[in-house]
Amino acid sequence: MQIFLIALVVIALDQLTKYIAKTQLGEGSAPVPLIADWLKLTYTENSGIAFGIDLGGRVVVTTLSIIATLGICYYLYRTQRKNIYYRLAFGLIVGGAIGNLIDRALYGQVVDFIHFDIYNGVLFGKYVSLWPIFNVADAAITIGVAVMFIWYRHVFEDESAAQTSAVENPPSVEATPNANAPSEPANPQT
Repeated sequence: MQIFLIALVVIALDQLTKYIAKTQLGEGSAPVPLIADWLKLTYTENSGIAFGIDLGGRVVVTTLSIIATLGICYYLYRTQRKNIYYRLAFGLIVGGAIGNLIDRALYGQVVDFIHFDIYNGVLFGKYVSLWPIFNVADAAITIGVAVMFIWYRHVFEDESAAQTSAVENPPSVEATPNANAPSEPANPQT
């Protein structure tokens, strides 16, 4: 339940900030600097997946997003882990996936507006940006994946603890009498 509460908060923040970006920034508006020249709000629309990669149009990208989101939800249902790292990581990932899925399904593209402009320039004759413009959903997915990698042992602690326990403490085998073996009388007389 906590996973879905975290996801719901991410979805609400994502949709609210995208709405604000659409209405306050809008397409063609100049970037709004927040911190010097390296953090700004820059409105853009992304019809592809991560880093603007286009996989063949709205239907393909939306279908892949639905499949990925359903796969994550199925995994959550099957595992039902309880630790905080697991709930946090998967809540962020599910919320981000659904936040972007809403945009893809309704508009055919995702609104991006957070821009870390750490390096922009020409490298080997091509224009590059160190990090693409992103949104709250993208940030939630990235943070969720980072939590999984950084605290991997804690995220999957329940599963590994059960496996370790089974290896270190195998189930005991009690001696049971063999039904075919001859039995000795309770009061042997010799």
